[in-house]
Amino acid sequence: MRTTWEPHEKHGRLTMESDLPDTVFAFPKQRKEPLTDAAHVRNAVARFDQVIGVSDEDRAVAFANIETAAKYYGVNLSETNWFQLGARPQQHRKEAAAKAVETKRERGILKEEAIKAAATRKHQK
Repeated sequence: MRTTWEPHEKHGRLTMESDLPDTVFAFPKQRKEPLTDAAHVRNAVARFDQVIGVSDEDRAVAFANIETAAKYYGVNLSETNWFQLGARPQQHRKEAAAKAVETKRERGILKEEAIKAAATRKHQK
């Protein structure tokens, strides 16, 4: 599989108006999973099976891009093909997430986390 990834050290805003080129993403057509450093490469590996709305061909390209970026940034991959990372997203992921939110709301944790996140965002500005 031909890789499309190219090194790009600049960290940009990850929005549709992002200044990051498509070649920096594991999934370039969808602009998912940026590979701008070793931490992002490891994150892309960990979240590979969570990416939705992509074909098997897209996954093959993404894995080739992850391999190339891993080699560039010195990240050791134990996987040798994309099937080892998981071919399909988890079933019922949205329902499980909604249930988790409801559980946190019932326990009063959700409000605490929202306050903490708002304080973090305010501090970052």
